[in-house]
Amino acid sequence: MIIVTGAAGFIGSCLIGKLNEENFKAVIAVDKFDDEAKNRNLEGKTILARVDRDEFSSWLDANFEEVEFIFHLGARTDTTEFDRELLHKLNTEYTKDVWAKCIQYQIPLVYASSAATYGLGEQGYADDEGKIDQLVPLNPYGDSKNEFDKWALQQENKPFFWAGLKFFNVYGPNEYHKNRMASVVWHAYNQIKETGQMKLFRSHNPDYQDGEQSRDFVYVKDVVEVCIFLMHHRQNSGIYNLGSGKARTFLDLVEAVFSSLQMEKSISFIDTPQDIRDKYQYFTEATMDKLEKIGYDKGFRPLEEGVRDYVTNYLSESKYY
Repeated sequence: MIIVTGAAGFIGSCLIGKLNEENFKAVIAVDKFDDEAKNRNLEGKTILARVDRDEFSSWLDANFEEVEFIFHLGARTDTTEFDRELLHKLNTEYTKDVWAKCIQYQIPLVYASSAATYGLGEQGYADDEGKIDQLVPLNPYGDSKNEFDKWALQQENKPFFWAGLKFFNVYGPNEYHKNRMASVVWHAYNQIKETGQMKLFRSHNPDYQDGEQSRDFVYVKDVVEVCIFLMHHRQNSGIYNLGSGKARTFLDLVEAVFSSLQMEKSISFIDTPQDIRDKYQYFTEATMDKLEKIGYDKGFRPLEEGVRDYVTNYLSESKYY
């Protein structure tokens, strides 16, 4: 059996879809399952059992002998959440419990970290484990993820294989339920369909022109390919970046959406809200050498290709992956 926590969420549900495509049918889905919008992500997928996240520990105690691998993707992912106690409980302490069970029962583990741990990028964006103590996240969510990464590296006892994945700006199908926290592609598609135009944040940094702010956008189908690779690889434990390795501008992204919709582009700019202006990231780009050095050679879709697939095959068709 393969366990996926956060199973009804964006990346978790896409991973289950990919596992099914690879003929893995004995999937255990762990989540709260209290959100109908999220639960639709699991329709049509082959799942052996659904386990409430609060009952997962006891379920694992009873079924560990049949478990082959754990993907721990469940988390509170709202970057605007400021309840540090809640984030510490759900993101840091819960992951520690999963980690302990993986040691106890000799189960390999992949867990979700985040590029939010890099903050403004003062230390760059290399997945150098020696620099993790120096990182300064911009919000409590990033703190909760970085705290676990630091804790994991300090442990003498570790699962025989483990990997923490620092997800960059993931976009793609099955994020419909995320609303404000959905990707810029999702927001651009909906705004363009509704108004025929797209508004982007104006640059307040003299080093960047309006719309030239850049992010490392990575398609969710590439993300789950890496997860499957690590499930089979099971060596070279550590913390890895998971982005495309190529920063692209918001103008690039929005132009790709207009092109996918076969519409003339119409883009205007508005001021970045004052409350986030001082902490606004103007550039992120994952260094991907570390993953490549352990043998991952599939590469990553260019932004235009990923956006076209997402828009034409999912958003325009109101389909799930």
